[in-house]
Amino acid sequence: MPFSHHSHSGEFCPSHAQNTLDQVIQAAIEQGMEVFCLSEHMPRSEGDLYEEEIQAGVTSASLVSNEARYFMTAVQLREKYASQIKILIGFESEWIQGSVSLKLISDSLSRYPFEFFVGSVHHLHGVPIDWSRALYSKAREVSGGTDERAFEDYFDVHYEMLQNLRPPIVGHFDLIRLYCDDPNLSSGGLQKWAGVWQRVKRNLKYISIYGGLLELNSAALRKGLEMPYPAGEICQEFLSMDGRFCLSDDSHGVAQVGAKYHEMFKYVQEQGIQNLYFLDLAPAGTTEGLDPRFPRTLVKCRSLAEVKEMEFWKR
Repeated sequence: MPFSHHSHSGEFCPSHAQNTLDQVIQAAIEQGMEVFCLSEHMPRSEGDLYEEEIQAGVTSASLVSNEARYFMTAVQLREKYASQIKILIGFESEWIQGSVSLKLISDSLSRYPFEFFVGSVHHLHGVPIDWSRALYSKAREVSGGTDERAFEDYFDVHYEMLQNLRPPIVGHFDLIRLYCDDPNLSSGGLQKWAGVWQRVKRNLKYISIYGGLLELNSAALRKGLEMPYPAGEICQEFLSMDGRFCLSDDSHGVAQVGAKYHEMFKYVQEQGIQNLYFLDLAPAGTTEGLDPRFPRTLVKCRSLAEVKEMEFWKR
């Protein structure tokens, strides 16, 4: 699909991404993307740095400096490529330590006029759950040793994030699937766990009420899972609530821009999703229907039939 609301570059996410931000944007242009949203990771506290970052000398202060360079570079590149692609500048938030995370996110929003952010949960009990199987297992043990208990805790943390942030884009809703024992949900799906499914429905309902966009994220496919984030049963539940979906490649470099989008389009059709939503910049003077936190950002919609006819599919 010719939109992505979630992307990273090696220039500003060197621990696990590649290529410069300029190169990533050029790749999006070459593919015929119409809207490409930039969402480098926000600064985190010292206690939440990855081991690779610590070894590389990364600090909280250096992450704040990195954010400043990112925003300045993003503005320059948007101007450079304004005639070729629509770029929105945001960040991916990290909900790890409750009030600590809230302050860090609020600080980022106050420092720069970001146009959106992706609300994500990558940690459970302070442990990254999408970095390795070993780390996921460590977090699961804290939850009681089973995937069911870990999923319950994860969706509770996720709900806390939603309530505090009301993110415009909800990132990889069921990221916790990645390293669990049954990531493809082949043994009955999440509904087999009553407590988990109740939490899933609660979270989806909250998103639908405040009007967030639920991200269809292709990263799960390139990581070997059979379904994108979120899984089909989650998509069906959100559809029943008249929830709105957007699209993301969650790219971490040139090679991943638009990756698995043909498979994604098939998945969208299979789920019966008829409309796809995307962010755009509002014309000067627009006020109606805007999130006061992001006075330049509009949410627009195109039917799946319209998306199918876009230039992206012809390249």
